[in-house]
Amino acid sequence: MNAVIATVELVAAAAFLSMPFVRNRYGTAAMAKAEGELARQGVRTTALRENGMRFDASGHEWWAPGGIAAILIVMAGLNLAGFDWMRPVNWVVMALLFLGNSVIVYSNLTAVQSVTAAFAKKNDPELARIDVRTLIQVAESGFPNWTWTLQKTRNTLVFGGALIGLAVLAFA
Repeated sequence: MNAVIATVELVAAAAFLSMPFVRNRYGTAAMAKAEGELARQGVRTTALRENGMRFDASGHEWWAPGGIAAILIVMAGLNLAGFDWMRPVNWVVMALLFLGNSVIVYSNLTAVQSVTAAFAKKNDPELARIDVRTLIQVAESGFPNWTWTLQKTRNTLVFGGALIGLAVLAFA
């Protein structure tokens, strides 16, 4: 049981690190495309940076998945060490892994709406007229096409791993 849980945690850790590496490598190109789209829409090209919107792996785009991966790696080590007290901790970790990834997927699926709402709250007429859907589509074109396959694979591994982990805990 401990080896299965540790494997799930290590695979999930790698999955969480995959996107920051992609964003680190291709995020500058995505940001340049987004800024070009802002210029095309007649909006100042600094609007995204001014409002904390980035496409690279800076800030929370790195420390959040990096922190989660670090915790999962420590958890895997503790599981492999065979500590009995890890069983209830693993229940919490597997459930949080599933729920946390659900939040990430929801955030990705509602990006247009949340960015539009955030810009509207700024009471800045220039931000309010941004075609956010087009902006995000153009920015995403700065990433290679395989990025979306990687993202789906990442989500499958994390969701599937969490469910496998919960099943192993339930039936062991």
